[in-house]
Amino acid sequence: MMDVKKLPAGVRIGAVHLTAPGLERSIRFYRDKLGMRLIRETSGGEAWLGTGGEALVVLHENPTARRARGTTGLYHFAVLLPSRQDLALVLVHLSEQDVSLQGVGDHGVSEALYLADMDGNGIELYADRPRAAWPRDGHGDLRMVTDPVDIDGLIAELGETPPPWQGLPAATRIGHIHLQVANLPAAEAFYSGIVGLDLVQRLGASAAFFSVGGYHHHVAVNTWAGVGAPPPPPDSTGLCWFELHLPDAEALSQVRERIEQAGLPLQEQEGGWLVRDPSQNGVLLTTA
Repeated sequence: MMDVKKLPAGVRIGAVHLTAPGLERSIRFYRDKLGMRLIRETSGGEAWLGTGGEALVVLHENPTARRARGTTGLYHFAVLLPSRQDLALVLVHLSEQDVSLQGVGDHGVSEALYLADMDGNGIELYADRPRAAWPRDGHGDLRMVTDPVDIDGLIAELGETPPPWQGLPAATRIGHIHLQVANLPAAEAFYSGIVGLDLVQRLGASAAFFSVGGYHHHVAVNTWAGVGAPPPPPDSTGLCWFELHLPDAEALSQVRERIEQAGLPLQEQEGGWLVRDPSQNGVLLTTA
């Protein structure tokens, strides 16, 4: 059995790379509707959007790309706001922009808003509760839930005179990513047994949550598209890969070694090393 050294604290999710059929249309959504800033755009059809100079979403244009259904891939990526007040301000802004929410959820560890972009990519906007308030079972293990959000209480965070909308705060980042996979045990073997994330919680036999440093989750996987679901065709919209930022070169070397021992293809590319999980979801390993 492979000796797995768990990843140290400091691991986080970096930019999420998406294939978009219309670059300018997607830029307008993420900039005007969601409040990100356009950091850089190339003549080759790529755009970096984010906050404070750090990219949260990278768009790769493919005019012929089409949405695939019933496949593995992105379930949603989750944008972590610095505070509950910031989440309330985003909620008001989305309402003013006539952006429809697909749902809301109080997970005990966080409060979240759910929506999708123009190409159907799932997006979660959320704010964490203090760790001391996270729900746990009798053994002290974390137990996330899904309850209604106190919308009135959330809006009350803004007071009588809400601050003006100035886009997403500079400290906003990608908090976690949630993927659709074909097989839960295979995904668990990859993200925990090879990458080195800690298994935090299972949701029956259909979902699992992984993290480092005691966080509620950095990566989640589910089989809700169907056990054995195929990967999307190469010309599909959606996830190209997501960046997994490791704290140092030693951690990256250890993960690379385990991937090579498992016989998985590993491709060097600008910014890091690209590997695909058993469901062909791309992970770019980097120390950025």
